[in-house]
Amino acid sequence: MEQAYTAAVVTVSDKGSRGEREDTAGPAVAHMLRGAGFEVTHTAIVPDEVLAIGAELTRCSDELRVQLIVTTGGTGFTKRDVTPEATLAVVERVTPGIPEAMRAESFKITPNGILSRAVAGIRGDSLIVNLPGSLKAARECLNAVLPALGHAVKMLLADSVEH
Repeated sequence: MEQAYTAAVVTVSDKGSRGEREDTAGPAVAHMLRGAGFEVTHTAIVPDEVLAIGAELTRCSDELRVQLIVTTGGTGFTKRDVTPEATLAVVERVTPGIPEAMRAESFKITPNGILSRAVAGIRGDSLIVNLPGSLKAARECLNAVLPALGHAVKMLLADSVEH
């Protein structure tokens, strides 16, 4: 990646947002993004609430102008897992190849990998990508797509300059 693009990591966790559980996935994801050349300019922990997640994603995109927004958590099957719904409510265009690649890679490791409901999409000049909440799964899924994310942001920003 020739240019350092900005990134934000948003951890979605009820317990984490109340300070009852240490966030391990968020810092690990931030470390991986930095290692890939992204400048992590913002991190946050929000509860598993559609409105709180959506508000943070919107703030990262519209106010903070972050180019890559990565979430961890809330992509499973429990009733509190609403990160995909919150993401879909704020994106303008979905990018299905990203979560498809993550699920395919996860499935190689465990049959449960296909149970992730993660989504990805574009809002303005920001790419939003959902990752699982577990440290191991978040690392594996990000590793599967990280090589393409810099190019994705570059294309997204080139498109906004041309128009």
